[in-house]
Amino acid sequence: MLEQIKLFFEKHLSLPSPEAAEAKLQEALTALMTEMMTMDDVCQDVERTKILSLVQKCFSLSTEQAEALMAKAEHKRQQAVDYYEFTSTINQCLGPEEKIKFVKSLWQIAYADGTIDPQEEYLVRKIADLLGVSHTDFILAKLRANPDT
Repeated sequence: MLEQIKLFFEKHLSLPSPEAAEAKLQEALTALMTEMMTMDDVCQDVERTKILSLVQKCFSLSTEQAEALMAKAEHKRQQAVDYYEFTSTINQCLGPEEKIKFVKSLWQIAYADGTIDPQEEYLVRKIADLLGVSHTDFILAKLRANPDT
């Protein structure tokens, strides 16, 4: 009986390894990026290519590793009922500057197809709010991500 209780606590209260925490963070960031791609109900290759490029660059992954991460994150995104699962992980792992960089990445995905859909702008605003990114930083990230400026 005591052994079962010990196993329960080890399983549910143990801290994840640094590798597991990093993998969970990568999955959360990528899931929100893929959510951005689907917000305007048109998944374009240019958006998928932009996400793949960002994932490779941000996490130093090969094309194959980035595609596998995107597939896993896409599945997680489809199973999620809200953004809390992803934003709570990001809030635990990233500092303010890294969160702003992530918001900029979301804007880059939104700009990838040449137009900002109102649903895309809504999603970036929502995620920025959930991550505690100020309105000023939200706007600056948008301006910096805009390829026309």
